[in-house]
This record gives sequence, structure tokens and C-alpha cells, in this order.
Amino acid sequence: MSLASSELILNKKGRIYHMDLAPEDIADTIILVGDQDRVDLIGTYFDEVRFKVQNREFKTLTGIYKGKELSVVSTGIGTDNVDIVLNELDALVNIDLENRTIKEEKKSLKFIRIGTCGALQEDIDPGQYVISKYAMGLDGVAHFYDLPYSEEEKEIMTSFFKKVDWKEGVNRPYIKKCSDELFDLLQDGMQEGITITANGFYGPQGRSLRLPLGMKDFKENIRSFSWNEVKVTNLEMETSCLYALSNALGHEAVTVCLALANRYNGKFLTDYSQGMKNLIQTVLDRLIKA
Repeated sequence: MSLASSELILNKKGRIYHMDLAPEDIADTIILVGDQDRVDLIGTYFDEVRFKVQNREFKTLTGIYKGKELSVVSTGIGTDNVDIVLNELDALVNIDLENRTIKEEKKSLKFIRIGTCGALQEDIDPGQYVISKYAMGLDGVAHFYDLPYSEEEKEIMTSFFKKVDWKEGVNRPYIKKCSDELFDLLQDGMQEGITITANGFYGPQGRSLRLPLGMKDFKENIRSFSWNEVKVTNLEMETSCLYALSNALGHEAVTVCLALANRYNGKFLTDYSQGMKNLIQTVLDRLIKA
């Protein structure tokens, strides 16, 4: 059955709508970043850049790093943008755009998010790397899809709600696990744990400037939770949707972040440019081994 033009939206060039991409523009391994400028930064490490385009906040660059083809895509901030990016990148490889039909043979992409976060445990200093073994979403995006959850994921959420006094009326969290393959490839020397994906930067992450918080013990509640000795390590704004949609669509995904703040002791890393460059180099050199 052909997908309606109102559902699979293409621009006047026949390219996927928000990202202005055609299937030949992307590699099978894709680095996702929030910041548009980080796309160009990662591109400076490449031996060759063969393609580059930007539409709105979505910038894409594809090139070669030490013989491996990689794409870098900016998502902007938030799971709402990740919902767009994941669906449109999947459509590029698993939908025939000309005929608007889903392909019988599906392709699996690899997504590696390089981002920044705030640490929730006192032993994670600003400047350290955190890899998200699990992502717990406060965003609600996953609830709009009929997604599969493993027995482990269901058990984690049952344990979470027994442990944490979750306020009625606040988005109900969900949890998804990362790709074991990508986790094993990248995790050496990184702090691993459960990442909380918030649907905002201030109140939804327990920050109060002038507005009082509805969940005053939010940070302490979530940081005290653990599953099989895996602690809640950090807060950020994209990973839960990335894991949920990647898993459901048959892709692999993992997030690694540079901790900029420690929400336990109030420290903040104002100049993190070198730390980000070091993280990018580490990820790139480990990816070429895949």
C-alpha cells in the first residue's frame, strides 16, 4: 500500500521533508549531535567530505574517516526533534520514496549520539564521559507508538515505581536499553548507568529559577534509584526517544556524553571544548573497529 503524501512528506525535489536528504546522502553509521556546529567540528576529523546539507536545525555531513564512511547529523534539542530525525532517516533506507512503499528487505543503521549531560552522582566529575546503558524517558514520545518492551525493561519500571514517589499527572516514564554491540564497542573507561531523558531543561530537570517546582525532591528521588547495581548517572534531553525508536525500527543506538555539570555538588564546566574534542576522537577511533 502506498503511503499518503500527508504521512510520508517529501519536498519538491523528492527528498525527505525536514532533513532535505535522499537515500544516497547518508552512511550506515550515523553520529547524532544536538549542536549544529558540532557537525562541522566532527567533519574536521574526516579525511574526505562528500556531502553536506542543512535545513532548519538539521545539518548533515557525510564523509570518510580512516576508510570508514560516516554521517553526522544534528538533531537540535529535545526528543521531539529526535522523533523527526529517526523516522526520516529510517524512511530513507527502508521506504521506497518514489513509490511510497515500505521495502520488504529492511536495513539496520547504527546511531551513536555524542552529547553533553549533567551528572547525578557525586563521583562523576564534570569532564568525565558517561555512556547510557539504559535511558529512562520523561518525555512521553514513546507512548504515542505501539512499542515492544523486554521483560527486563518492564521489571525496571516496576521497581522504579515501587522505589520512587512519582507525582500523579506528570508524564509516566518508560525505559529502553541501548545496543549491546555499540555499548561494548565504546564503553571502555566511561561511567555507565541509567540516563534520565527530560522533556525540558529547567523544571523537568529539577531546576528552579523563579518558578517553584512541582516535584521538589525530583533529583534526589531519581538519583537514588538503581537496577542490578546500575545507578542513575545523568540527565539529558534526547536519548530515550533515540533508544525507543531505534529498537522498534531494528536499528542499533547508544549515547555517550561529556558531563558538563554535577547536579549533586553544583559544579559546572564552563569551557568544555577540549573535552568534547577528546570525546569525538575517542568515539571515531573506536567506531572504525566496528
